[in-house]
Amino acid sequence: MLRFGMMVLSFLALAFAAAIPLRAEVAQETSPDGRIWVNVSDEGGQATYTVHFDGEVVMEPARLGLLFADHHGFEADLKIESYTRNRVNEAWEQPWGERREVRDHHQEMAVTFVSTQGPERRMIVRFRVFDTGIGFRYELPEQEALLGDIRITDELTQFNIGGDADAWWTPSRQFNRYEYIYRTGQAGEVDDAHTPVTFRQKDGEHDGLHISIHEAALVDYSGMSLLALRPGSFEAQLRAGFDGIKVHTKAPFKSPWRTVQIAPDAVGLINSDIILNLNEPNKMGDVSWVEPGKYVGIWWAMHIRERTWGNDGIHGANNDDVKRYIDFAAEHGFAGVLVEGWNIGWDGDWFNNGELFDFTKAYSDFDLPMLSAYAEERGVRIIGHHETSGNVANYEAQMENAFALYAENGVREVKTGYVADAGDIVRYDDNGVRQYEWHDSQFMVEHHLRVLEAAGRHQISINAHEPVKDTGLRRTYPNWMTREGARGMEFNAWGSPPNPPEHISILAYTRMLSGPMDFTPGIFDLRPNERPPVREDMQRGDPSNRPQTTLVKQLALYVVLYSSLQMAADLPENYEANLSAFQFIKDVEADWEESVALLGEVGEYVAIARKGRAGGEWFLGAVTDAEPRDLSIPLTFLEEGKTYTAQIYRDGAEAHWDTAPYDMVIEEMTVTSADALDARLASSGGLAVRFVEN
Repeated sequence: MLRFGMMVLSFLALAFAAAIPLRAEVAQETSPDGRIWVNVSDEGGQATYTVHFDGEVVMEPARLGLLFADHHGFEADLKIESYTRNRVNEAWEQPWGERREVRDHHQEMAVTFVSTQGPERRMIVRFRVFDTGIGFRYELPEQEALLGDIRITDELTQFNIGGDADAWWTPSRQFNRYEYIYRTGQAGEVDDAHTPVTFRQKDGEHDGLHISIHEAALVDYSGMSLLALRPGSFEAQLRAGFDGIKVHTKAPFKSPWRTVQIAPDAVGLINSDIILNLNEPNKMGDVSWVEPGKYVGIWWAMHIRERTWGNDGIHGANNDDVKRYIDFAAEHGFAGVLVEGWNIGWDGDWFNNGELFDFTKAYSDFDLPMLSAYAEERGVRIIGHHETSGNVANYEAQMENAFALYAENGVREVKTGYVADAGDIVRYDDNGVRQYEWHDSQFMVEHHLRVLEAAGRHQISINAHEPVKDTGLRRTYPNWMTREGARGMEFNAWGSPPNPPEHISILAYTRMLSGPMDFTPGIFDLRPNERPPVREDMQRGDPSNRPQTTLVKQLALYVVLYSSLQMAADLPENYEANLSAFQFIKDVEADWEESVALLGEVGEYVAIARKGRAGGEWFLGAVTDAEPRDLSIPLTFLEEGKTYTAQIYRDGAEAHWDTAPYDMVIEEMTVTSADALDARLASSGGLAVRFVEN
């Protein structure tokens, strides 16, 4: 009887042990400075990660995983099989950029998860932890359980921010792509959002901690937005292709990096190089032909209805007007002249008739070889333009010949455009059936790389408008010089409403974290729709559509908003009428040795200093929202022991974006690195400074 009892107890003990899950395995990695660390766990059979900052949890445990249409996924019954570590501390040089030398200092952990149920399969999640945040990606090794074509139906990546955090975001899955006024509220109000999306914690040990979520190295994958699961908890939402599948791939493969930038203050987000460091090095070899610079162009005139793209009597891309812009560029030291509307296809409803664009045939009043030769004689180049109206099929069929034509005529930069409602990109499937894609689908991600490669064969650089978002691929493809991807200056000509005063003070901490933006600043006529019509049958836009900035803020944009191709967007006659203010645009560079964000708060103000790569001079730009603001800006970026003449462009005593936008003071003073520059910024005003070493 005793023996039977012992057997029963042994059986019960074994049953009880089987019912208790094994202790969760946890892998941990920290940033080089030890302030950030990531815990990766297999608790409950799920892959999760948790992020800490200064010993406190700042992102609660969040899921990792992938689901497939035809294979077993990685959503449950997982355990950590192993993990490896690596340390990197090195510098690399950008051929152009916000700074010449970029420091890549991170600690890496690659965690291998293995399935415990079903066919054996492995998933590696690789984490890189920097002092300014983390990046992680999925890597699927070649394996028996994942043979053949892999169709990803969902990515389970979560980001748990908490519903009370402040948030700045634009909506995803909307017709106008990324071009929306930023919303401001709490994280719990965000339903879906394009990245980068920025948050600020409001309670606990890390009140004021800033977090920005984005992605890096978006290649062979679809773009990620954030979809709310519950207030303040988000899942990666991949953009589906026309067939409903989000990603087509094969093993082995690597996903883009998911990035979480972390900073104790707002400017810490700007001073991070995490996005660039998570991209692959230059694949193009010698890119000395990629040349940053400033340009003017026939563009703003169309938006304020001074000229048109189509051939209707006030066609902007005509020989006489282009020569006038070339002469202006040559006189004032600009490298290029953008010409839009030069090619066949703009007449009629071009928005819906993208198949009519011909990228090698010009209108009769535009002579490309003659104008290119004329520009070359003046030390200027034509900047080309390819608008597709979202008809990628038509563009790809002509792309090689179009780039060849431009290369023959000395064109070195091309602005591409994809004006179409989101979801209306035209392609044809393998059966020749017309299909439609989103601007950030896997197909379009791959299309943009095809454009870069084709352009590179002809030593041409790309400025993409209505693009897929920037994820740092300019490191890998240095001819991807800039792009749009947010509400730019044109909305101040016809937007309803125009960009509000806080727009730039939000852009600096959101969209600009991803990379350069061709915002097209420098408007000097701040009431363009009050001009008399150029023709009796033409009407200007609503006079309330105008830049809601002071003139000085327009100057400051050249420092605050980085672009390696930087446009002086207004009409030549408006610059000629105010050459004293125009001098700052002539002096400021577009390529930088170093950049540092000095002061700021998201949605309120920002101050940034940059050192020119060519001339070695420092420039400072500061902007504010509708709130007038007194700033004391430390000049610690200047070289110690030297004196400088600060050429200052500041708002006047009566300046206000609405009532007195042109009130400006230009003055000089001697400063050193030990000084602070005190300035009052008017409502939606700014400050622009050039520092000349004495």
